[in-house]
Amino acid sequence: MATAPAEPSPSTQTKTTDSSPVLASRASLLRFTTAGSVDDGKSTLIGRLLYDSQAILEDQLASVQKSKINRSSGPIDFSLLTDGLRAEREQGITIDVAYRYFSTPRRKFIIADTPGHEQYTRNMATGASTADAAIVLIDATKGVLRQSRRHAFIANLLGVRHIVAAVNKMDLVGFSQEVFDRISAEFRAFAEQLEIPNLYSVPVSALEGDNVVRRSKRMPWFEGPALLEYLETLQVGAPASGPLRFPVQYVIRPDASFRGFAGQLVSGELRAGTSVVALPSGVKTRVQSLVAFEEEVEVARPGDSVTVTLEDEIDISRGNMLVAEDQRPHAGTALQATLVWMHAEPLDPHKIYVLKHTTRTVRGRINRIRYRVDVNTLEHVPATKLDLNEIAAVDVTTTLPLFFDPYRANRITGSFIVIDPLTNVTVGAGIIERAIASHGSRAQAAERKRSTKQERVFRFGHPSAAIWVQGRPHVAELVERQMFDEGWHVQMAGPNDFLSHELVTVAKAYRLSGNITIFCPLDDGTNQKGVVRAIYGPESFFAVRITDDTDEEAVERIMKVLRKWRDAQSDAEKRKP
Repeated sequence: MATAPAEPSPSTQTKTTDSSPVLASRASLLRFTTAGSVDDGKSTLIGRLLYDSQAILEDQLASVQKSKINRSSGPIDFSLLTDGLRAEREQGITIDVAYRYFSTPRRKFIIADTPGHEQYTRNMATGASTADAAIVLIDATKGVLRQSRRHAFIANLLGVRHIVAAVNKMDLVGFSQEVFDRISAEFRAFAEQLEIPNLYSVPVSALEGDNVVRRSKRMPWFEGPALLEYLETLQVGAPASGPLRFPVQYVIRPDASFRGFAGQLVSGELRAGTSVVALPSGVKTRVQSLVAFEEEVEVARPGDSVTVTLEDEIDISRGNMLVAEDQRPHAGTALQATLVWMHAEPLDPHKIYVLKHTTRTVRGRINRIRYRVDVNTLEHVPATKLDLNEIAAVDVTTTLPLFFDPYRANRITGSFIVIDPLTNVTVGAGIIERAIASHGSRAQAAERKRSTKQERVFRFGHPSAAIWVQGRPHVAELVERQMFDEGWHVQMAGPNDFLSHELVTVAKAYRLSGNITIFCPLDDGTNQKGVVRAIYGPESFFAVRITDDTDEEAVERIMKVLRKWRDAQSDAEKRKP
């Protein structure tokens, strides 16, 4: 197993760099984010960085100086320069991601100030997703905390190649070299487990300004560069180098004479005459022209938003992708990913979610949790569910194919977000590790051009079943509503939905469709229940008689039985070869 490169002792540290060809001396852009636990001083550090580098406007500085809120011991509370929301200033915490731009004669910077509270971990992941470097702040009086480890893990997971361990509040420990060396060694040991390629540790006092912009005279034992000096000379790789990837965002057709495909180039290069393949169709063609702001351009590079016209009239729509003919991405419906769960409601492996990948939106399921990662020990822990801010290796299956690369090869085509289809809330973010070979029976079904029972079970999260409710018809409606809200594929068959002689036809149709059907018909004196039970089979038929239960108790009792049945069916399906 590869290990992180060795680093000099903390008191004589020097920066480590990769072999990327882009040099900081060319005033290149560096995106970096702050990370760490609550009250480690992230916002104060950025405020001090902006203030000492003279990147604060006079009116903004005057506003902060006049503020009634000042939690620092000096005339200026530097955290107020980035904590812009009222709630942030009142509570003295960061909630949202705050982006700040500043520049020095040597470089341009975009900072993402992210929150340290555990409940806002998803915001930290958002800030780190586009960063070249991450500054993990560590309170010198507290040492390396759980959230410090979590943020370092997420930053590394999201492909941030440069991690800076800024040991803050050195003024509170008397600028002690011993304290710094101990904390730095502990964090380095954790970083080596993560195989972080480039790590730099620096002692700072954000409040006093030591080692932030200029080297501190109060820590002569530290011989490395100050934080800003290190960031100014940090070398980062060329953006999004790799094979051609152009996800189509929008089809532009103002009149019959023009048809273009708009989007942002993720990687590679586009020119007139470039040979491309359109996915999923696989049709080959060439680029005819590139249009940007109503003018033709010669070349498009990663990050450029352009409209592409093609030499041939082929069917392309939003969510399709233009790729290099000889370097195509993986195209499939099954993949392994690392998932960060971002919602208070736990992950439900049976629920159908919406996955947003580049410009493509599909339905899918996280149908297997391989293991959960303990961010303290990095151990792989068995898990059946994911709670807020937990991280796990999962298997994902989608109803339509995605065109993807591993995240390490391409941050855009290798990532996706998970959306709850009922609330439209983003509940998770995933990075793709690899493709998973499709199940043999599904591949055979695709050749037959006809869906199978197994495919319907995958799509709906359960096989077909019948629930026969006697006693209170309105309870059947409550159960149907509850199941629908939980993502079940459910249908109500009430007393006014069909005639008695149609029962057999209705039951057979619903069973074949894969539905969970709630029957609540009128009693016509015949053995209707026996007929439906014979159609579905005893293992998929549930007869419910409601007597003394309250409506809520009845619903909960029915749902408990159904969830247990669904879990058993799902486990049996996974054991099939």
